[in-house]
Parts: sequence; C-alpha cells; structure tokens
Amino acid sequence: MSHQNSVSFDSLGLSAASLRSLAQAGYERPTPIQAQAIPAALTGVDVIGCAATGTGKTAAFVMPILERLHAKQGLRGLVLAPTRELANQIAEQVEKLGGGQALKTATLIGGSPMGAQMRALRGGAQLIVATPGRLIDHLQQGTARLDGVEVLVLDEADRMLDMGFKPQLTKILAKVPQKRQTMLFSATMAGEVATFAKTHLKSPVRVEVARSGTMAARADQKAYAASQPEKTALLLALLAQDEDSTLVFTRTKRRADKVAHSLERAGLEVARIHANRSQNQREAALEGFRDGRYRVLVATDIAARGIDVAAIGHVVNYDLPHVPADYVHRIGRTARAEASGRASSFFAPEENDLLRDIEKFTRTPVPRGVVPRDSEVFQREMKAAQAFPQRPSAPRHSRNFGGQRHGGGGRSGGGRGGGHASSGQSHGHGPKRDAPAPTGAVLFSGGPRRHR
Repeated sequence: MSHQNSVSFDSLGLSAASLRSLAQAGYERPTPIQAQAIPAALTGVDVIGCAATGTGKTAAFVMPILERLHAKQGLRGLVLAPTRELANQIAEQVEKLGGGQALKTATLIGGSPMGAQMRALRGGAQLIVATPGRLIDHLQQGTARLDGVEVLVLDEADRMLDMGFKPQLTKILAKVPQKRQTMLFSATMAGEVATFAKTHLKSPVRVEVARSGTMAARADQKAYAASQPEKTALLLALLAQDEDSTLVFTRTKRRADKVAHSLERAGLEVARIHANRSQNQREAALEGFRDGRYRVLVATDIAARGIDVAAIGHVVNYDLPHVPADYVHRIGRTARAEASGRASSFFAPEENDLLRDIEKFTRTPVPRGVVPRDSEVFQREMKAAQAFPQRPSAPRHSRNFGGQRHGGGGRSGGGRGGGHASSGQSHGHGPKRDAPAPTGAVLFSGGPRRHR
C-alpha cells in the first residue's frame, strides 16, 4: 500500500473548490479507496467499490456527487444506506465536505417526523440520503419523485440485501431513470450482491482495496473458547485489562439488554443500541459513546451499521455472527484509517462451526486467546452469576418493548417500526422482581449509573 502514500487529492481530478473543502475538513491524503474510486466516478461511469467499513469509502462517493451536482437545480442524487445511523453519517459528510457549496440534502429515515422530511424535499433538495423503507413511504405518499436522479449510490449494499431490503431496492430502482450513474459499495462482492450488481450496473469499473474477505491487518484479533455462562465473566475480565472504549456485538436485542445490565451492575458506564431503541435513544447512546461518557456500547449488528466513532479501541464479538461477512464489518470498527485496535471473539462449543466458516471466509486463522479463568474479576463474576442468576432485563409483559413478543421492531434500522417501541429509561431493568445486584458485584470504580 506504500505506493498510495504518494497520491494526493490534487492528482484525482477534483476542482479547486473541492480541494479547499477537503483541506478545511482536515483531509490530507486520500485513502486507497478514495484514490481509486474518485477518478473513476468523476468520469460518470458506474463504479463497484469493494471496501470494508473504516476505509474512507463515504468520501469516495460524496466528493464525485458534490462535483457533479453542486450547480444543478432540483433533485439529482440519491444515496441509499441500510440504517438510520449510516444515513445520518453520510448526510453529515456531505455537509462537511461540501464546504461553501454543500448540497441541499433531505435525510429520509425511520424514527424521524415525516413532516420535516417533506419540507426538506419541497425546499429544493438536490440530494436524498435515505433508508429504503422510509423512501418507499415517501414514494407511496407522492412526497418524493426520483425521475430527475442522475447519480445513485448503494452504500453497504451487502448489508441492505442481508436485511431483506431487496424488494424495496427493486421498487426504488424502477423509479430512477435508466440513464444514470450507479455506484455500489460493499464489504464483500459475492453471492446475492454480485447478482444484484450484474443486474443493475452497466459495465462498472471495479475498485477493490483488499480482496473480498480480508480486513484491517492492524486489528489484533483473538478468539476465546468460552461456554455461554462464562461469556460475561470473560468480557468483564478483558475490560478490566485496560480502559479502551469498547463496542460489544450480540446476536439479539434481548441479549444486548442482558449484557448491558450485567456490565452496568459491575460499575461500567454502558449504552446500548438495537432496533427496539427509539431514534432519540440511539442518537443519545452514540453521542455518549463518542464523547466518552459511556465506555462500552452494546449493539446488535443491524443497529451498529453506520457507527462512526474514530477511536474504538476494542471490538468484542460476544456472539459470533452467522454470516462470515459480518465478522469483517465488525472488525472494521476498530483499526479504522491509520489507527490500531483489537478484536476479541467469544465462541462457545456450539459456535465452533461459525468460527471455522469465518476463518475460511477470511482465509486467515484467528489466533486463540487464553481465557483468564484464574483472574479475580472472572471468578467474582462467575460466583455472582451462580448466586444470582439473571432474569431477562425486559420481560415480555414489560412496557419497555411495547409488548412485542416477536421482537421484530419493523424494518430494523431502515423503515418504520422499531423507532418508538422502547419507551423506558435507557437502562430499564424491568419490574422489581428482577434479581437485585449481589453484594460486592461492583467490579469497576464509580459504581453503576442510575441503579435502582
């Protein structure tokens, strides 16, 4: 990658105004994906960008959009993203990188008022940044028209397809002119994504900064063989080893609540994000994690897409993902840009096959870590868990989750639903019949926040 270090933004074909905006935004040199994608995109051809999270891909498509659309009136550009958080992040980048010529942008996401979005559309928006579900809402109500779109971007296309958005994407693409530029970005280019790209892109230029399945080499990866009952004790033991900001991935919303409750009981500052959290709660959790008020953020995959936090020191896979590509996405959250970081993955005996699938996909064995079973923190948590077995943090009859037995949350992260179901405090622990915190359970200084 050393040859990329000599590349500068002024060699990519950008205008003087764009170069000034990049300098003002603090961008010094292009990342590999920017160095390869920007010149291709500026020519107007279709582009496939294969790059993991944290490689700078947002600027790789935002800069060409700004160049192409800044002098044009009316709606000319559309960017689709899988989650609200990612859509907000992209809109922020458009404003940041636009400098004095930022585009009028309408951000259309679930969990936010339709009225404000309609006003943005009527106010001469040149660019829409949207999640598929909410854009469909606007199309059905006649509040958005896409017949003037010249540039279409599908960001994290693999994730949108994984989340079941293919029917919505197909409807949206049918409303966009055939004559357009399409840019598709994805961490992987296999299976359904490859088929989708073949169907909807015309003779695309392919830009790949790393082979599909590879990930940030700077991330120090370890896999720990731990039974399900040991996972929380292992997590606390690892957290006690340093003070790094830590992003913890769980497979389900219920599991995220349970893990957050355990960490809070141990005295850590914790926030959580999943599809049953309201938009305000998700934004507050992200903001608190960014500014250091919360050391740990517990999240499900779907909700964590688009988390843009520069200094995540540690990513923990409390549960291994079922889809190996998700491992690449998760690891991409640490070792972003030029930073280094570490990634710890827990695998119970029944998850052996998932770990093998990940290693096959990434073409790299994940080094095994030693579970610190003799550490004081590990042993104390195991004793506490045995003495006071936890009930789920939000029982089914609790109002915190709107009584949704199916736990669906609607179109997770993208469309309607899921945005208002959680009405409780950010650390709701359910009714008082939940087990009280055991004596001596606080493992970290400061004590738990708002503990009842």
